[in-house]
Parts: sequence; C-alpha cells; structure tokens
Amino acid sequence: MLIISDSSGTEPINLVRIDYRSAQVFGMDVEGWKKGEIMIFDGDEDGAPLYKMADMPPGEYYLQAVLHKYETFRLATGQTVKLPMDRGEGQNWRRAPGNLFSEPVSIRINGNGRNNHNIILKRINPPIAEPEDNKYVKHIKIESKLLSEFWGRPMHLGAHVLVPEGFDDHPEARYPICIFHGHFPSDFGNFSTEPPDTTLEPDYSERFRISGYNIIQQQSAYDFYRKWISKDFPRMLIVEIQHANPYYDDSYAVNSENLGPYGDAITYELIPEIERRFRGIGEGWARFLYGGSTGGWEALAAQVFYPDEYNGCFAACPDPVDFRAYCLVNIYEDENAYYLNGPFGRIERPGLRDWLGNVSSTVRMQNLMENAIGNNSRSGDQWDIWQAVFSPRGSDGYPKPIWDKKTGVIDKEVADYWRENYDLRHILERDWKTLGPKLKGKIRIYCGDMDNYYLNNAVYLMEEFLEKTTDPYYAGKVDYGDRAEHCWNGDHERPNYLSRLRYNEMYVPVILQRIKETAPPGADLSSWRY
Repeated sequence: MLIISDSSGTEPINLVRIDYRSAQVFGMDVEGWKKGEIMIFDGDEDGAPLYKMADMPPGEYYLQAVLHKYETFRLATGQTVKLPMDRGEGQNWRRAPGNLFSEPVSIRINGNGRNNHNIILKRINPPIAEPEDNKYVKHIKIESKLLSEFWGRPMHLGAHVLVPEGFDDHPEARYPICIFHGHFPSDFGNFSTEPPDTTLEPDYSERFRISGYNIIQQQSAYDFYRKWISKDFPRMLIVEIQHANPYYDDSYAVNSENLGPYGDAITYELIPEIERRFRGIGEGWARFLYGGSTGGWEALAAQVFYPDEYNGCFAACPDPVDFRAYCLVNIYEDENAYYLNGPFGRIERPGLRDWLGNVSSTVRMQNLMENAIGNNSRSGDQWDIWQAVFSPRGSDGYPKPIWDKKTGVIDKEVADYWRENYDLRHILERDWKTLGPKLKGKIRIYCGDMDNYYLNNAVYLMEEFLEKTTDPYYAGKVDYGDRAEHCWNGDHERPNYLSRLRYNEMYVPVILQRIKETAPPGADLSSWRY
C-alpha cells in the first residue's frame, strides 16, 4: 500500500479512516518480492478516497509505504487462497508482526502523471507478547480440530477468562459462564486491580467528544474489580474469546463457507474446554451471551443457531439483523448499494452519521477504501468481513461479492444465499415453529435510534416480527436509546461513553434472575453462591 497525507504531525498509516478526512491509499498485489527488487506504482492501482493516482491534485504531501504480508492456504475444498493470517494483533495491518514499512517522507506531486520517488521498506513490526495470567484473569489457547481441517494448517482459538473471587478457596464450586462477544481482545478488557494512574495525562476522545477518557476508562476498570470481589456480586465465569482469522479480527461465531466452522468450534470445542478447566457447570441453562456491535450480532446469532446451548443473549447495537436494512441497503430490492437513482438525478447512500444526522462517509467511499487496502474481501474491515462470513465461496476460493466494489451493483443470487443462511430476522420467521419454544425469554436487543451506522433500522424490522407475529410470544425485550449513537446497550441513565464500559455490571444481575427462573430441577444453584 502507498499512503499519502497532507499532514506531517502523524504517520500517514495512522490517518487512514473510513470517512472523508482519510489519508489517500493506493494498493496492489505483489508476489515473491525479493530484497532489493523495485515495485512500481504506475497509476493504474485502485485507490480511495480518490480512485486513481491521476486524480491527485498537485502539492506537497507526506508518503509512507507498507507491505501487508499474506500467506498461502490450501483449503480442505482443494482451493488455494492467499490471505493475511492473524499474528496475534487482531487483524490490524498497522500492527501485524512481520509487516514492512517505510519511514514517512515529504514529496511533491506534480500533477503531470510523472512523479518519481524511491521509497525503501526497512521498518518491521515486532512480535506481540502473549498476556500473562494473574489471580483473576486466566488465558487459554487450543488447537481446533474443526478449523485446522478446514484451513489445511493448525488453527487456534483463545480466550481470556475472568474467574470469580474465591475461585481457589471453593474447589467444589461449579460456575455459570458468560460469553462476552466482541472484537479481538488483547487481554480481558475493563478490569483492573489497580486504581487510576494519577500521573496520566488526560487524552481527548474524538468519538465521544470528551476529555480525559483514558482516566475514565481506568476508573471504570477499577470500579468493576471492586464490584467483582464484593460479597453480593454473583460468582460466575466471564469469557472474552479470541477468534481472529485470515479475514478479520473475529469470526462472527458462526459456520461459514469462507471462514470455516467457527460456530461449532467455539460452541463444541472451546467453551467445553473452558468449562472443564475452570469448573463451569457445562449445561445450556448456565451459559449466556452478550456483546455490542459485532459482538451483539454474534450473541444473537449464536443464540439462534444454537438455541439449546445458551440460555439468553443480550445483543447491543447489533450489526444488521435484517438484510432489508443492511445499514441503508435493501439487498433484496435495491439494484445498487451505492446510489439512490431517480429519473434525472442520483445521490450517494450515506454510510456514517453522528447523533444529529451529519454524514461523514458514504457506502461507496467505505467500500472503495476497503478495496484499496485489500481486494477479494482481504481488507480486514467491516463490509469485507460481512461478505466473507455471509457469502458462498467463489470458484477462485474467495467470497462471492454481494455487490461489485467499483459500481455497487448487487448480485441477487448472492443476496438470496445471505437471506437463507444469515438473515437472522428471516431465519427466525421461517423457523419460528421450532425455534420459538426454545428461544422464549432468551432474546434481548438494544440499539440507539441514532446509531452511527444506521443499525437501528434493522432492529425496527426485527422488533416488528418479534412483537407482532411470534407465536409463541418471544417474551424478550427490544429497547432503544433516545438520540443514542453506536454502542448503546440499554442504559437509560448514563451516557454512551460510560455505559459501554459496564456490560458486565448491567447484564450479570439479569442473568442471575434468568437462572433462578429457568434452571431445571436438581440444578446446582448453590455451590457458586458463596
């Protein structure tokens, strides 16, 4: 990748983003690149936000080059694909160990199509150390037989396990387990036995428009620790899973033609092993799911696809749960994902907004950026992982595109496949006769009505089905935050920047009540209540 910015204060690689303020990116594939060999960007490469190098206006810029390393996978299907294997960083090309970078340099672009600059890749990302165990947070990693067979090489699943106070003092106790789904966790998040660092310089959160958010996060982590060890807090296991893969920082926790059987591997390999090692009860009535955004979709999807294995999900701000509202695209009825076309004009479809509706990015802009970072769903970003998880596999071994990345034209055959396999609202409606009795009381969905990615639109459609047409009645909850942005999780009292740090405190007491109401006769309701 060739990355160009107009600012000298920050490395260009750290200015790549999905909105109009992004640095410029151009990308191309190279094979067998040897030391000392020159690779030339000749102007034909796809880019974003500007599509071609000829579109760059003349001026002074800062340039940085990156080699994002791919590996060769020989799949169980007999197909061969080249993808960036996760190397412990959670599919982040800026941090991936072994990736090569140049130092930023000042350049001038003339605007005549001839701009000669020699850039040397001489900086390499170091390996990432594994987190260490402590009294409360334990780490495990297992080789998955199911995933290794699919990918044709050893593949692993990991987890960070928060064990309860008194775990070592009560060897007879067997615990319920909460699976906290979300993006790749380098360690267990928002838990610290240390109070905030009084010497910490307050930072500024652009996302939440607040100063000192780093201090707020440290205080929240310490507050949760104090609550975790308190006498009245329920004794449970809380688990954050590591399932980064060659397409993204997590797998979406379902079986997929392109990513493999992650749903089965997590549910039938990883979770039972966690329960074995850390004395989990090991039965569906004592397992719960929650998470936000990606984790919200995963929590709901795992509950739907494995209805007997879990006893409830809390899905906050979930990724699209109805593909009639795939953000602002209806993949079944719209012909084009990028444009709304009228008889004499067209407008681009928005992709990102703030709580007042101000748009900073479009669906087209985001997809072109992903295509510049990596074609064939290899950007490691949002639209590409949805496509990788939901699409059938193409004849070349890569995911079939839901739409043409350059034009936005939607492939209706691929859309039909998505509907039957991953459209959660459609699947629930189609299969409610058998799923309904198993899911009664297990579904809780929360979303801000000004979600930055328009995810609330799909939740409205899901709510319409659950509340008006389910028989038996789903007996769950769908709730909305007034003017709340992405990551609203059901807290009507605190602002987003605080409530997003309190998933565990919010949901664990509700889970305790659910256990009391639904545990089967003879269930262990006492060994873990000390």
